[in-house]
Amino acid sequence: MDGKVVLITGGSNGIGAAVARRLAGQGARVVLADIDEERGTALAKELDGAFVRCDVREPADSEAAVAAATDRFGGLDIAFLNAGIASGCGVDADFDPVAYRRAMAINLDGVVYGVHAALPALRARGGGQIIATASMAGLTATPFDPIYGANKAAVVGLVRALGPTHLEEGIRVNALCPSFAYTDILGQLKEHLEETGFPILEVEAVVDTFMAIVAADTAGDAWFVVPGRESGPFTFRGVPGPR
Repeated sequence: MDGKVVLITGGSNGIGAAVARRLAGQGARVVLADIDEERGTALAKELDGAFVRCDVREPADSEAAVAAATDRFGGLDIAFLNAGIASGCGVDADFDPVAYRRAMAINLDGVVYGVHAALPALRARGGGQIIATASMAGLTATPFDPIYGANKAAVVGLVRALGPTHLEEGIRVNALCPSFAYTDILGQLKEHLEETGFPILEVEAVVDTFMAIVAADTAGDAWFVVPGRESGPFTFRGVPGPR
């Protein structure tokens, strides 16, 4: 990772911040893109990196974040599209169109805008990687937050489509799919999980899988991270073909 330039959305806290620390410790130059300016600026200073305010719902902000990486450090090698939130509503009487639109904009649109912004910079570098944070919620049913499950499933579908599309030009696109981890996104669900004895991932376990994706040669894969199991690409069952 020495000298590699990595852009991390949602980089001020949680998984993004933990990945930034690991990468910087291995010699990477990190650019943190987030709306949390106070924590992001402090972490960037700690890691001798850069911070740029970025609301991933806005395409121009993703473009500006990539430009910050190329202007400050001369290029871009990895885009970690990690910003995400819980939806905060369902689709029945608890439906909130504002909360719905916000969750879809951050969790799905933000990845699309990030990919679009990063591709030219990665091509200019001769190749690189895009890693999008999806979730185990994108691989299994999530009745506790169906909108979150929907946008994370969409991220997995996007990555599976982009993987083979860009592999020939040296750009690998993969998804990171952790189970519940000790981050702010758990909110009130954390207490319930702890009461029921459901295992929660340490953030460092998610970082380990991120690093495994970086080191691997796969593309279009959704890497699961589940307590007690060795992480790896999820194997999708093939769909029935025509006869």
